[in-house]
Amino acid sequence: MIAVTGAAFGLGRLLVQRLTEPNGSVAAREVVAIDDEFSDLRGVTWRIADVCDPALVSRLDGIDVLVHTADDRSLDTKPAKRRQHNIRAAQTVLTAAAASGVPRVILVTGTMVYGAAPDNPVPLPEDAPRVSDNSAALTGDFAEIEALAERARRAHPSLSVTVVRPAPLVGPGLDTLLSRHFSAPRLLTVKGHEQRWQFCHVDDLARALAFCALHGVEGVGGVVTVACEGSLTQEEVEEIAGMKSFEVTANLAFGAIRRLHQARITPAAEGELKHLVYPCVVDCAALREAGWKPLHDNRDVLTALLEYRSGKPALVGRELGAKEVTITAAGAAGAAAAAIGTAAAIRHLRRRGRS
Repeated sequence: MIAVTGAAFGLGRLLVQRLTEPNGSVAAREVVAIDDEFSDLRGVTWRIADVCDPALVSRLDGIDVLVHTADDRSLDTKPAKRRQHNIRAAQTVLTAAAASGVPRVILVTGTMVYGAAPDNPVPLPEDAPRVSDNSAALTGDFAEIEALAERARRAHPSLSVTVVRPAPLVGPGLDTLLSRHFSAPRLLTVKGHEQRWQFCHVDDLARALAFCALHGVEGVGGVVTVACEGSLTQEEVEEIAGMKSFEVTANLAFGAIRRLHQARITPAAEGELKHLVYPCVVDCAALREAGWKPLHDNRDVLTALLEYRSGKPALVGRELGAKEVTITAAGAAGAAAAAIGTAAAIRHLRRRGRS
């Protein structure tokens, strides 16, 4: 019996739909949908529960695999509130699973835990070390969740914990730093460094989670990555997107984002900006060796991303209004103009906040 938290919406809903579809000779005996409200999904057993409430333990009877997708990745949620929910939910799920005798839990984080760096090998192996991240960014949430998974493995030897790390996600309705990056007038690049792009369509992530749950794919050290095969160069991305880039020095790029983030003008933190300018490409060895392949390639997913964009212009992860667009329009002309545009945007937004 496979249970899915966050089953009413988003990734959880897609996963439940995948699990309830005929899928060759291997199928779930029963699919349990866990959420704090019902949805219109049929062919599943609903168990209403709050994933942050220890009473979740009473809803896990008979579960063989528990897939946790009830996290918060919204750019609109205040970081402290998002962090509190994500850590408490993961901790509650792991504790409740161990207490109720669930043999296996699957958590979802992201390839951002590897960190993006100019000297990263392409691709990174799945067992590459995680970077330390104590920031308030989503990468900090992922780091804490994975630390919880490691502690759960040590404290509960009978509990198998698999962490699934998707590449940057693309899908209808997903508002992410990636989608906002491609809503900017031009694409930011760092002088002297070549970016390599890799994506993951949310449908492929749902398929991969179902495959891991049904086929027992655990990966080396309990880590499984999910992404399109290979990567795209910056030149290929610009050609597909029909966009141009503007190049700045690393000091200017990261100094500007640091000031914007500290002023709470943009949700993007310095570590997250690195994933938009430096490579973090993974080799999905565990799934490939188990016989799974993504249905989408990077070119298809980028094309989909361009179609899914909100249409609102953005600056380093922050959607802009009409006045702010005028202020920052010069930012695409080059490094000096970008710095001037950023400084002007900060001054304007601060004045607006005081009015």
